[in-house]
Amino acid sequence: MSEFATDIYTEPKDIDVHTLRNLGPLRAMAGVWEGHRGLDVKPKAEGPKKQAYVEHIALQPIDPQTNGPQLLYGLRYHTFITKPDQVKTYHDQVGYWLWEPATETIIHTLTIPRGQVVMASGKAKPDAKEFEVVATHVDPHFGIRSSPFLDHAFKTVSFTIKVKINDDGTWGYEEDTVLMIRGKSEPFHHTDRNLLNKLAEPTPNPLAA
Repeated sequence: MSEFATDIYTEPKDIDVHTLRNLGPLRAMAGVWEGHRGLDVKPKAEGPKKQAYVEHIALQPIDPQTNGPQLLYGLRYHTFITKPDQVKTYHDQVGYWLWEPATETIIHTLTIPRGQVVMASGKAKPDAKEFEVVATHVDPHFGIRSSPFLDHAFKTVSFTIKVKINDDGTWGYEEDTVLMIRGKSEPFHHTDRNLLNKLAEPTPNPLAA
């Protein structure tokens, strides 16, 4: 049997337009953040290379979203990363963190300007302080799509990000992007981690404002 309602058109009634109070475990991430303790472990011809990085990320609430009866609240984000003491962009990423209260589901989307998009998902309680989302290249829903060159040379087969909300108001993450690199028989774990400190509070979504 399908997990979805028979009526796929009728939208929920009495939707609370205040996204910030309906974000479940994502609420603590709303705002503008900066992290100076990032560590990236990436593949190079000579082997894994460690790279420190500085991250600036803004996560701003969007208006409630509906797909017929499905209701989603979310944060639109932009991550901008540089190497310490440099201005040139090291990594640029945009996407959404989404929360579906009815199913206690988190959806994370990301797009990077090197020809790759990802949509990952996981379950969490509304008051969770730790959660993770996962995508794989074989999942028809929460999957990974890459340009022909990336599939040829650095095929991404899975992506996981674990988030931890800390009692001191900071939050951090650990990412594991598993690559099959051309000419290598073993998968490579391209990892990233950082700790974020708040610079500014979020701006209320348009309907709430």
